[in-house]
Amino acid sequence: MPNPSVLLAVAAQETSKADGPGWLLRAVIIGGVVGVALLAWFLLRGYGNQD
Repeated sequence: MPNPSVLLAVAAQETSKADGPGWLLRAVIIGGVVGVALLAWFLLRGYGNQD
């Protein structure tokens, strides 16, 4: 019987291929989108009515 740690390593490697871009890339993308939205709000808030 194969070593259980080898089986676990193979199983983890196979499931990591199907996970997609990974949690770090997802966090960077979400942070970038939030940052762009906040930057746009900050820059565009000065263009309101100044009556």
